[in-house]
Amino acid sequence: MRSKRVSAATAAVTAGILAIFGTPASAQPVATAKPTGIYTGMGNCPLSSPVLADPGNQQVGCVISVTRGGSVTIGSTTVPLTQPITLQFGVYWPASGPTVEFPDGTVANVFSTVPSADGRTLTSSPLQVPIPGLANFLPGVTSAFAQVELAGPITEFVPLATGEPAPVFRLPIKLHLFNALFGLHCYIGSNANPIVLGPTTGTTSPPPPNGPITGDAGVIDLASDPNGFGAFVVSFSGASLVDNSVRVPAANGCGIGGSLDWVINTVFGLPAAAGRNTVVFSQTNTALAVDPSLDDLKQAIAASAH
Repeated sequence: MRSKRVSAATAAVTAGILAIFGTPASAQPVATAKPTGIYTGMGNCPLSSPVLADPGNQQVGCVISVTRGGSVTIGSTTVPLTQPITLQFGVYWPASGPTVEFPDGTVANVFSTVPSADGRTLTSSPLQVPIPGLANFLPGVTSAFAQVELAGPITEFVPLATGEPAPVFRLPIKLHLFNALFGLHCYIGSNANPIVLGPTTGTTSPPPPNGPITGDAGVIDLASDPNGFGAFVVSFSGASLVDNSVRVPAANGCGIGGSLDWVINTVFGLPAAAGRNTVVFSQTNTALAVDPSLDDLKQAIAASAH
């Protein structure tokens, strides 16, 4: 009887893993030219977006950002970020666009964003999450897999908020939990009630019991287009973005009809008020290509492609 139970659990875990990672493709996509050099990773920039083509824009651009380390702490549970998280999107700033003034008197543009051309603005791989108080002898049953998913548009993008006590952007996410018992629609947060991150490279001012923590802007570099176009790229290498003022809402959709929501909420202490949670994005490399002309930016990126 015990072997049948283990087999059933293994089958459930396998089904869950297939749901996370997908089944093997029958054919590989045809390779296409990709941007290189200072534009590496910007192949999905939404350069055909009508919003970017608005003649009222003074600046348009493309962003690629990859985080390779850090952690998410909810209450007393910390999950290391052991898999890359990639953000890619377009940006624009009109002539009458918003700005922000920092405490030191400097002013920076606040960009609006456009989702990635392929719809994958945020991509990540599942992370294994221990269940507090439970020995993890069968991953996917005695632990859960969590995948970070976008829960709305990225807003208030301020790339020059480096080292300032202000968010670089507002990033709404939800955590998709996979477990043999939770089903395929178990989340912490939702599109209607997301976890909204406001990470900074400066020093935070969280509510108690959390205390201030400080990020790192990393190494900043500026590169002109190598082929003579008007675009330039600002890069931030090895940055650390932190937020310990984030609120984490309750679970939803876990188990049949949400019957196991209470288990997730009890185990992780949800909903968790601001000041009890911390998100750290470390080893973050970001590149922002900016140009006053969309056509010029298109040509610059195309000229780099191989």
